[in-house]
Amino acid sequence: MLSLLGTAVNALAIIVGSFIGLFWRNINEDMKTTIIQGLSITVIVLGIDMALESNQIIIVVVSIALGAMLGERWRIEERMNRFGIWLETKTGAQEGGVAAAFVTATLVYVVGAVGIVGALDSGLRGDHTVLFTKSLIDGIMSIFLTSALGIGIIFSAVPVFLFQGSITLFAAQIDRFIPPELMDQFIIEITGAGGVMIIAIGLRLLGILNIRVANLLPAIPIIMLIVAVVYYWTPAI
Repeated sequence: MLSLLGTAVNALAIIVGSFIGLFWRNINEDMKTTIIQGLSITVIVLGIDMALESNQIIIVVVSIALGAMLGERWRIEERMNRFGIWLETKTGAQEGGVAAAFVTATLVYVVGAVGIVGALDSGLRGDHTVLFTKSLIDGIMSIFLTSALGIGIIFSAVPVFLFQGSITLFAAQIDRFIPPELMDQFIIEITGAGGVMIIAIGLRLLGILNIRVANLLPAIPIIMLIVAVVYYWTPAI
């Protein structure tokens, strides 16, 4: 379907970037370390910029806390790691670290409002500009992530396609039931929470904190629930 063009290009960019990154695997350890440190700092800066977008930080705080509780109970990160290990055995990767690379890249590419906004634009207006821009950024990042973390990065193209593709396909229905003002609030607060998670990813890449970032993902639907309650409840006060 034409509406999935932007999502397909995004996934393809990650795959192509990952293959290019494989040719750089023979770089020395000092260069590899510097690359990953540079990327980590860039990710942290991006996360800070996203986190500051929030208009109601208390919603982000509550959502992150509740999301962490649910994520730990559901062991989301553990399940993602198991899937990554399964991929490692099926692909016969000898280098190890496929699971960690897969989880890290999936979170970097999926968490954040750009993919959501781009997918909505693709589904509602047939405009793929945002996702094409995201594709360029993700493709470049996948080159360096693969060179530093390995082939596991390439598998993140699958959840990216499924996540953004689902939003695109359901965009028409979403538009019927969610007012534009509420959608804007969703995106702003999801961006804020996504920024917190992106910062956590950067800190983990630097080896400063071993944060189970995937276990924070339930914060996203919780934010949507809280924002919706506030939106519909406030006018009645």
